[in-house]
Amino acid sequence: MDLISQGYGSSSSDNEEGASQKPNKIARVVNVAPDVSLEDPNYSRHIYTNPTDTTLAVNLTYDSMVQPIHGPQNPFASSGAQVRRNVWTGNVEENMLSDVDFRTQQQSYIAYGYAKDPSILSVANNGQIGSGVKGTGYVGNVAKATEMDGATIWDKVPKHLRNNQNQRKRQTRGDPSVLEGENAYRGPWATYQGEGIGEISGPTEEEREKHEKNVQVAEEEKEKRGKAAPAKPIATGSEKTTFHGKEEFDYLGRTYMHVPLDLDVNLSGEPGIQECFVPKKLLHTYTGHTKGVAAVRFFPKSAHLLLSGSMDSKVKLWDVYHDRRVLRTYMGHSKAVRDVTFNNDGTKFISASYDRNMKLWDTETGQCISTFTTKKIPYVVKFNPDEDKQNVFLAGCSDHKIYQFDVNTGEVIQEYDQHLGPVNSITFVDDNRRFVTTSDDKSLRAWEYDIPVVIKYIAEPDMHSMPAVALSPNQKWLACQSLDNQIFVYGAKDRFRQNRKKLFSGHMVAGYACQPSFSPDGRYLSSGDSEGNLWIWDWKSCKVHKKFKAHKEVVIDCAWHPHETSLVATASWDSDIKLWV
Repeated sequence: MDLISQGYGSSSSDNEEGASQKPNKIARVVNVAPDVSLEDPNYSRHIYTNPTDTTLAVNLTYDSMVQPIHGPQNPFASSGAQVRRNVWTGNVEENMLSDVDFRTQQQSYIAYGYAKDPSILSVANNGQIGSGVKGTGYVGNVAKATEMDGATIWDKVPKHLRNNQNQRKRQTRGDPSVLEGENAYRGPWATYQGEGIGEISGPTEEEREKHEKNVQVAEEEKEKRGKAAPAKPIATGSEKTTFHGKEEFDYLGRTYMHVPLDLDVNLSGEPGIQECFVPKKLLHTYTGHTKGVAAVRFFPKSAHLLLSGSMDSKVKLWDVYHDRRVLRTYMGHSKAVRDVTFNNDGTKFISASYDRNMKLWDTETGQCISTFTTKKIPYVVKFNPDEDKQNVFLAGCSDHKIYQFDVNTGEVIQEYDQHLGPVNSITFVDDNRRFVTTSDDKSLRAWEYDIPVVIKYIAEPDMHSMPAVALSPNQKWLACQSLDNQIFVYGAKDRFRQNRKKLFSGHMVAGYACQPSFSPDGRYLSSGDSEGNLWIWDWKSCKVHKKFKAHKEVVIDCAWHPHETSLVATASWDSDIKLWV
């Protein structure tokens, strides 16, 4: 209103005061319409970016990203002309190339090593291909492409490119009248040169004789090296033993073989009559071995002593009650001890070692009674449990055989040789009339005692080796530790069928022969693993009842006390033996 009022004269009151004054007729230009731009309205929406920018703060449209930095827009964007689309690395030209032509050039390149130059192909305005095109037609100027009837053809191709030098030639058909020899008739069955089909293959007689001679020389050198630095076995009669207690005899002249009577546990009772429980805490740790412990065995019936065989080539006898210390050390092997086993009354035991010897020891005096050997490594030894066959023991060796020794004569009285790999376990079943063996050949075989014939052979394609087997207290089941981290259960009676309802898993034992063990009442099954844990499963439900860290390294063996309710001994490769209660 101020602008409008400024374009006229004063008010009526002003006219009264000065009537002689002339009215102000100066008019001002007022433009109330907005400015109208003649440019493209979308042009103002474009966001210009610096070409050196690496990050953007806003989302750009496609037109903003592909627009030129300066100058006009893409003149080839129309549909009538050749289309060129701007991209980040330049522009793209779209050419019309038929699939047949492309396949032809691809096959030519594969067969001859060259192809047409794609730059000579263009799309004419009338849609025809190749009209009026001349120039280099091959990669590397191999030949020229000339125009002929509106299509490009090959010209002046070198001979070494026209004929494929890598193509094999077929042999001649031969003379039909010749049956053998160089020009023998081959007919349409002629092979390519150099294939050698139908020719005698393999080494010649001279090459075979030379190879056999080299093998013989290598074996002789190996024998010489073996004789030059042989192992130093301990001769029979030079074994040593050390008693570590204060007194070997008590005031009544009894040794540690006497079953203690001053305990609250009946060590002379029947095993398995009491209800067993899962161990909860560590009771004692035996430290005396310098290397890993391979096996532990409780003294038969009373279990007041504990026998252990170690990789330090020593066998030790430990006290389970009272002082819980080492009582005697048996030194007679030159290499690691693999297995130990008692006879029925515990007065003797056998140790098997990697020095290929098996030694029979007197448990009380530590004297080595005799030495047995098969020149092979014994992996497992087992006395016959029958009372009238305590002079017989079986040994599974690395030569795939089970040997039956007579302690009195020291000779092998029977051989069982059906396995295809080293024998790892021997278990007597069916009132000791039969025994079951497992081997590295991934099989389980049942034998009649003293008859070298397999009565049951179990081997499935999905089976793994089962190097450790435990017999249940009721003599009905075999728990087989499989190397696929599972424990399978087989019947120990007539047919040795697998009980598929019983499968124990969860632990990691791949590569280790961890010995499983049953509780005396058969309620629990325990096993060590490669991580130093002790696993305890419930026999009925097959569920993990408890798992705890027992050792630093692999727990290779575990054994339940036959008279205690929850006493378990574990042996590990960390050289320790532990009692859990």
